Amino acid sequence: MNAIGLLLLVLALVLMMTTGWATYAVLLGVSTLGAVAGLALGAFDGAVLRSLPERVVGLLEHDLLQALVLYAVVGALLNHLALVNGLYSGLRKLLARVVGQRAAPDMAGLGVGMLMAPMNGSVGASLVTLSHTAGQAWAHEGMPPARRTALVAVASTLGIIVPPSLVLLLLGDAMLRAHTEGLTLATQLGLASTRAGTRIINTQDVLQAALAPGALLLVLWMGVTWWLAQRRSGGIADQRAASSAPAPLSRSERWTLGVVPMLIVALLALVTTGRVRAVEAAATAGVLLLVWGVASRQLTLRRLAQVLDDAMALTGALFALLVAAVTFSLVLRAYGTDVLVAEWMRALQGQPLLAMGVVLAVLLGSAFVLDAFELIFLIIPIVMPPLLALVDDAAWVAALTLLVLQAGFLLPPLGYALVLSRAQVAPRPAMGAVARALAPYLLCLAGVIALVMAVPATTQWLRSTPATLPEMSIQGDDLDALMREMSQPEAPAPAPAASATPP
Repeated sequence: MNAIGLLLLVLALVLMMTTGWATYAVLLGVSTLGAVAGLALGAFDGAVLRSLPERVVGLLEHDLLQALVLYAVVGALLNHLALVNGLYSGLRKLLARVVGQRAAPDMAGLGVGMLMAPMNGSVGASLVTLSHTAGQAWAHEGMPPARRTALVAVASTLGIIVPPSLVLLLLGDAMLRAHTEGLTLATQLGLASTRAGTRIINTQDVLQAALAPGALLLVLWMGVTWWLAQRRSGGIADQRAASSAPAPLSRSERWTLGVVPMLIVALLALVTTGRVRAVEAAATAGVLLLVWGVASRQLTLRRLAQVLDDAMALTGALFALLVAAVTFSLVLRAYGTDVLVAEWMRALQGQPLLAMGVVLAVLLGSAFVLDAFELIFLIIPIVMPPLLALVDDAAWVAALTLLVLQAGFLLPPLGYALVLSRAQVAPRPAMGAVARALAPYLLCLAGVIALVMAVPATTQWLRSTPATLPEMSIQGDDLDALMREMSQPEAPAPAPAASATPP
């Protein structure tokens, strides 16, 4: 009966790829079919399904899902206000004086993606923002469609690895739960990798582990962008750029370049160091954008209504996906699919790198048909606990997972960001031309993934907490409290308190 769960998963993936139906509808439909079949075949007790309301309510109470709503508001405000346009134009003029006119537009687009992608919260929202700003500016300047498509897709995925994007925060929470289940599974199976005192990772560990690989990737992509710009033989856009002198910065552009990056970097730093929570950072960004919109007279009542409509639509879609993924995951667990996957992974005991490669390959393939949120809610809870029963450094695994997700979104021909970016460009470029434009960026990304896999220390340089603590015991009633506590950012000076994990 365990294999029925895998068949349900395959059925769901096939329906997502072939029907165009909403993901949450597919998951709920397949879950209903699986539950009815399981009860009819006597594969599991119906009492298992009674825990679904508690699971859903428990997840909706999490503060990270409150941040999800705020991130949706921030993304909608960025799409409807002219702030990103001013940031791009100012950054382009500034970079023209440093790297030259030819490379300035491309590098300015990546810079805007780096600053705005974490605030947008998702790849799709970042891509829409960049398409409406840098993408339209590039089209006006005569940049070839294939190059525009590749640059928008690349820049939109920076929010996956640059903290504190919502993708990274939700993955951190999912890894916390998976690490807890993995340690419990390792104890039950008597795996050799189990260590007394292993500390369950929290969101801060994942944020800090992703910093160095993310910074390295951004530097490499900037360098590749500059190098490619210098090698181009010269199209219409390049001829215009080479023949024109750098334009002076306007007063509003100076203010935008002076204030906006400073505020964004400050918020990112505060979240990454654990001084503020993600929900507080998102609320701060939302309030600042609202104040700026009112002060600049751009946020009219009609535009505010559009912002709220977009935010509600995105929030509703994500929460529907969350409920559907939780339901589907419960049905799979009722069939014992997680136990089956754990047994397969146990066969790889003693070969953690091979087990890691198998899981990362599954995530890479799933990224062709699933968004980041769908992967986190649906695939991570199934494949990650057995892997973390074999691998000690869960934050290292999380950083690799983020990089692999980023690669999956960019790989031709089905990469999620690539497909969306190509759909935004008219005339639609040939996939072969887009693949050639993407190739240098994908090679850099593959190199970073190989480096992080070969040298786990690249994810440890900036971590502020140890990997182990004195031996602890995790009991069933204490598990939720422990995970809730450890998912909170660390206070600068924590007061002594009773806890399942000593400070």
